[in-house]
Amino acid sequence: MSKTSGVGEVLVIIPTYNEAESLPLIVGRVRQAVPSAHVLVADDGSPDGTGAIADEMTVDDEHVHVLHRTAKSGLGAAYLAGFRWGMTRGYDVLVEMDADGSHQPEHLPAMLDALEGADVVIGSRWVPGGGVENWPRRRQWLSQGGNRYTQLMLGLGVNDATAGYRAYRSDALEQLDLDTVASQGYCFQVDLTRRAVRAGLRVVEVPITFVERELGASKMSGLIVAEALLRVTQWGVTDHARTLILSRRA
Repeated sequence: MSKTSGVGEVLVIIPTYNEAESLPLIVGRVRQAVPSAHVLVADDGSPDGTGAIADEMTVDDEHVHVLHRTAKSGLGAAYLAGFRWGMTRGYDVLVEMDADGSHQPEHLPAMLDALEGADVVIGSRWVPGGGVENWPRRRQWLSQGGNRYTQLMLGLGVNDATAGYRAYRSDALEQLDLDTVASQGYCFQVDLTRRAVRAGLRVVEVPITFVERELGASKMSGLIVAEALLRVTQWGVTDHARTLILSRRA
């Protein structure tokens, strides 16, 4: 492995399910944006041949790796498997990135620079300089409203807790008790943000522009949103109850 200046060996984890069109494009952009970084394609048994395309890419590029998973078990599970793969192989930084191009690899150098003074860097849509492209207004309201609700319930001090473009130091992930994470989708991102803040880690947001995918089909569903709403509510109620009990004991 070759080192990326300042932060060590970087592994970009890209979960895939039926991303045969998008995968070669996004991997190529990652390799151009940060040539020293490695890429791990975590494929959930895509029936469209995404896994086979990823295997072909490893033949020509030793920086590309593939983790074949046998079932479509969700975004969170794919990232957790990718984290474990990278951590056992000694990578210093693990990056979450979508396969569809919505997370622009060209933002990654700035995120890695920010990681030199942080434990977790979030590519944020909802800080000054950040934004979205080609989103319908309803989806913007949903994302902004979800983040405001998360802040109200959990008080994390993070503007974009649902963001899925992130860079973690490996030693920071080791403090998050990943074996107990069961959430998926938006909720997975909130869960890891909550764990990082509770662990006292340094969480920094870097502005990015999120671009709606042009190829393939979105994996977003009402179930993903419902799971996030339910779990955030449960966590918030539990946290507030714990605070109340402790204040009464004081």
